[in-house]
Amino acid sequence: MKQKNIDDLIAVNEFCANHNIEISFVNLLQQNGLIEISTIESMHFVEKEQLPQLEKFVRFYYELDINLEGIATISYLLQRIENLQNENMKLKNRLRFYDAQG
Repeated sequence: MKQKNIDDLIAVNEFCANHNIEISFVNLLQQNGLIEISTIESMHFVEKEQLPQLEKFVRFYYELDINLEGIATISYLLQRIENLQNENMKLKNRLRFYDAQG
């Protein structure tokens, strides 16, 4: 597991204050395995790389009124699509390689 750099972390309470949301929502996301929260000296943080995903979840919940189960399902399906797209790209690249060989 890589060491977390404090510069790569965002305080959960600051994120929630900036987005005008409840900390309990972020805790629920973590409890449902949708994000990871790190605790350092009793403060809770999320990694910067999780921000786009976290902001997407905020929009789903607060703007689109999608419940946590719906967010989990959407997240799973979007991840599945991304994985399939990556696999498709790898296969296309392999096909191009073999076409170039022939």
